[in-house]
Amino acid sequence: MRDTALDPWAEAIDEFPLTGTPEQKFRAVLRYTVLAPSGHNSQPWLFRLEGAVLALLADRSRALPVVDPEDRELIISCGVALRFLRIALRHFGQGARVTTLPDPADPDLLARVELSEPETAGERDHQLFHAIRERRTNRFPFRPERVPEPLLGRARTLCEREGAWLQTLTGEDDRTALAELIAEGDRTQLADRRFRRELAAWVHRNRSASRDGMPGYAHGIGNLTSEVGPLIIRTFDIGDGKAARDRELALGSPALAVLWTEDDTPASWLRAGQGLGGALLSLQADGVSASYLNQPIELPELRERVCRL
Repeated sequence: MRDTALDPWAEAIDEFPLTGTPEQKFRAVLRYTVLAPSGHNSQPWLFRLEGAVLALLADRSRALPVVDPEDRELIISCGVALRFLRIALRHFGQGARVTTLPDPADPDLLARVELSEPETAGERDHQLFHAIRERRTNRFPFRPERVPEPLLGRARTLCEREGAWLQTLTGEDDRTALAELIAEGDRTQLADRRFRRELAAWVHRNRSASRDGMPGYAHGIGNLTSEVGPLIIRTFDIGDGKAARDRELALGSPALAVLWTEDDTPASWLRAGQGLGGALLSLQADGVSASYLNQPIELPELRERVCRL
């Protein structure tokens, strides 16, 4: 039986209209763009065609006010989508001019994209594009094999081209300290009923027809358990168990890294998202999956401790 939840991937194999209009070209690559990861898989973006220009807007109706009150992760997610868009256009030999935050009076308008002259894509450009369909967020323990430094270096390079940095923690004391902050973040967040209600709203049963949010199977949960998953999240503080699992996930990861920018503004969040998008696809192209352990970044008091670390 075909799983309709995977239809976006099936739809993303259409050909690019090389001689088509800008609208036709944008519509073709948007099928890949929307496969970008986002907080709670909320997909907080809108695209608007303005003649021959594509506008990327933040969809604040999909904001997460408890976990992301400043919309930092929302804009980072949109930045990832923008990077996926650029990679798809490049794969098809289509150049583009991108202007970020073009209108100070409209904070929802994050970018405008205009098609430019054709460009020649290299082998790595094609590899990054094909990684879009293969990429998944890993929510399970990693294999113990070390990630070769050249693979991490390629991901770092793509991050730095966008004005963001991917810093790998190598010392055991630093890794342990960050793992403890992740666990503390889990306990703090899951003790908050508002956080649990918001999270539960984005967790769906396996048989759901929803194209957003997180189905149970993404967490390895069977059909029956997925039916009651949101109720369990809303009702019970499962922070201790989640903290223990995430601490072990962090300590057992072959590579543990922090992505950062030099300042903390919407412009830097967009840069962080584009850097993250390139890094994720670079890793996927080299056969490496990634997890997100954002808890200490989402809590201001812990974020400062991460910065000091």
